[in-house]
Amino acid sequence: MMGMSDCLFCNIMSGKIPGTIVHEDDGVVAFEDVNPQTPVHILIVPRRHIRSLNDLEEVDAGLIGRVHLVAKKIAREKGIAGSGYRLVCNCGPDAGQAVGHIHFHLIGGRPMSWPPG
Repeated sequence: MMGMSDCLFCNIMSGKIPGTIVHEDDGVVAFEDVNPQTPVHILIVPRRHIRSLNDLEEVDAGLIGRVHLVAKKIAREKGIAGSGYRLVCNCGPDAGQAVGHIHFHLIGGRPMSWPPG
C-alpha cells in the first residue's frame, strides 16, 4: 500500500515535486493537470491524505463542501463559470482513478458530450 511519502499529490502539495498551483488554503490545494483533457483542467486535492471517495467519513463533509466552493471560485477565475464546467471525482480503477489520493477534476473550456467515456 502506498504511503503519503510515496503519494504524487502529497509530494506536489509539499513542494517536493513541482506543480502549477492555482489555489492553496488550509484544507485544499488546486493545481493544473500535467496532462489536460480540456482547455481548463485543474485538480483540486484535499491536503489530508484520503485514498478515495470510498474512504470519506461524516467528518469530511465540510472538506468536500470546501472542494466545491474552491471549484466555483477557480471556474470564475478561469472564465468558464458562465459557459459551464464539470467537477469529476473518479473512484477506483474501473472509473480511472490513477492516484490513490482523493481528487476532483475541474474541467471546462470546450463543449463536452454525455455520457462520458
